[in-house]
Amino acid sequence: MNFFEAQDRARRTTRWLVIAYVVATALIVAGVTFVVGAALHMLGSPGLAPAPAVLVVTAALATLLIVGATLYRTAALSVGGSRVATDMGGTLVAPDVQDPLRRRLRNIVEEMSIASGVPVPDIYVLEAEAGINAFAAGYTPADAAVAVTRGALDVLDRDELQGVIAHEFSHILNGDMRINIRMIGVLFGMMVLSIIGRIVLRGGYYSGSYSRRNRGAPAVMAIGAGLVALGWVGVFFARLIKAAVSRQRESLADASAVQFTRQSRGLANALKKIGGYEAESYLSAADPEEISHMLFARGRRRYMSLFATHPPLVERIKALDPSFREQDFRLILPHPQADHRYVETQALAGFASATASGGEPAATADSKSIGATVGNPDAQHIGFARQLRASIPESLYSAAHGEASAFLLTLALVLDRSGRHVERQLHLVAEQLGPERTSAVRRYYEQLMDAGPAYGLPLLEIAFPALKRRPAPQLRFLIDLIRRLVETDGEIDLFEYCFYQVLAGNLRQHGDPEHSASGRGVSKREARQAALQLIRIVANKGHEDPEQREAAWRSGTAELGRWAVSGSEAHATAGSGTVADLDHSLDVLRRINLAGRQHLIQALSATIGHDNRMTVIEAELMRAVCASLDLPLPPLLTANRLAPAELGSGSGRRAETGAPE
Repeated sequence: MNFFEAQDRARRTTRWLVIAYVVATALIVAGVTFVVGAALHMLGSPGLAPAPAVLVVTAALATLLIVGATLYRTAALSVGGSRVATDMGGTLVAPDVQDPLRRRLRNIVEEMSIASGVPVPDIYVLEAEAGINAFAAGYTPADAAVAVTRGALDVLDRDELQGVIAHEFSHILNGDMRINIRMIGVLFGMMVLSIIGRIVLRGGYYSGSYSRRNRGAPAVMAIGAGLVALGWVGVFFARLIKAAVSRQRESLADASAVQFTRQSRGLANALKKIGGYEAESYLSAADPEEISHMLFARGRRRYMSLFATHPPLVERIKALDPSFREQDFRLILPHPQADHRYVETQALAGFASATASGGEPAATADSKSIGATVGNPDAQHIGFARQLRASIPESLYSAAHGEASAFLLTLALVLDRSGRHVERQLHLVAEQLGPERTSAVRRYYEQLMDAGPAYGLPLLEIAFPALKRRPAPQLRFLIDLIRRLVETDGEIDLFEYCFYQVLAGNLRQHGDPEHSASGRGVSKREARQAALQLIRIVANKGHEDPEQREAAWRSGTAELGRWAVSGSEAHATAGSGTVADLDHSLDVLRRINLAGRQHLIQALSATIGHDNRMTVIEAELMRAVCASLDLPLPPLLTANRLAPAELGSGSGRRAETGAPE
């Protein structure tokens, strides 16, 4: 699945959704106006048409009600996916959760995040739901939430649950999640008349029950029934739009999940268990009407095929396992999990042996195909992430999950790895935070130096849920302090700069998820100059030899094609390479559209891959660029990135403890 194609498809779907919303709203308003006009005509004098002003006011009020309800619901959800999860009765899975089932869920989600290069989303369990289901909600990866039902935890084994989580991560990475949460607001507006009608009916019923003298109750119930009847026009269009938008994307998400994990058995067995389970995938404690298009499987027992938001269950299974027959459901009975604990010994042994031999932990990334990995992790990335997460030292892993300790760990992560300037940096921390917290930062820094830099970005991704729970002013303070720390020595090494860009990019998305990145406000000339300057920086930083620099530069500009220029404008970038230049280039390129970003990443991949190798510096630069452009980049598994010394004493953290999976 190509990330850029998926994002482009999501944008086309959004435009289609807007058109469908406008058409459906017009039809609903026309229906309301017609019914009101007909009612007035029947109640008035025969042959006397209702006053046009009354019909205009009716149409205007109906339009305001629908649009206002849409805007209200959309604004309520602007805080991110956690609002959807809590509205559905979700319970947040605590970072220090001890329950083996929930611990296993957290581990799987963290591994998928590390493999995808996105922050760990908030994790919820719908405790009251016995069916097997799940959903992901949010505008961006930085404000996402993943929720699973209690039934999914109880019934699915690790591979099956990983298949379900991979399915949900495909929605996060492919842009489906943003459509889904916007659709909640759209659908709410279209169904608001029906919702109001049901409330009025309920009020009229109880009013009539409690007071026999209440002569107005029948009238109230008649009004409620009328609103419900009119509202069903909106319900019809809402369900039709949900089905049209969702069905194909669910099939694509299944395909992406298989691509991520490189095996179809886990996801296929999860779907088979739904078919052989008494509760199936149905939600009973919460009304799934609003979020049925977001669920892993259908949330209600009966839906006409016209309104089905998911392909038939058997069809989904046969796409993964062609030999499956519907009568086989009875042979696939869910069973209680006998032991949810998992010892990582074997995985860690493979991790250690791969790095001890001087090779890669999984595979060497083809630098020419870096663009193809954006938003598109595979089984090697997931295997690497699982092994890496399990080998993080316990003290650092715990610190990443605490609200106070994650803040201090984040500061430790950006301190000078060479040690030359760390005392000056810690002095600045002491001025801002005091000696006690500075002592904790120093302790985390020393532990990080023992563990190795391989754990830096994964720890930041794991720490993000704890960081974003802090107030916005504190997050702005953190960004400012980190910027000052990396500038303390008058220069910024690429690891520090990459770390700063990843953190700033994710916090920018979290702070304004609905408008995280814009493709407007930059001219073609500005974008071209910024792209050329960035290619020059990558070519120069990645090579010491001047001839190799020029060869890398030519490879990158050739990939730009007609967007590149020759002559004075191209050679004007020859001396570029300062942090200010890098900052300026990324600030400009952050405003180009998605097609331009794809073209840029391809050019940078060509720059890096001209010699068929990728240095650590080049990998760090590429990660900083992708973080700035809101492009989720999986780990770049270079041969030099994880030397034995970088693993240090971290490997084997759970091999002895047998932490629950």
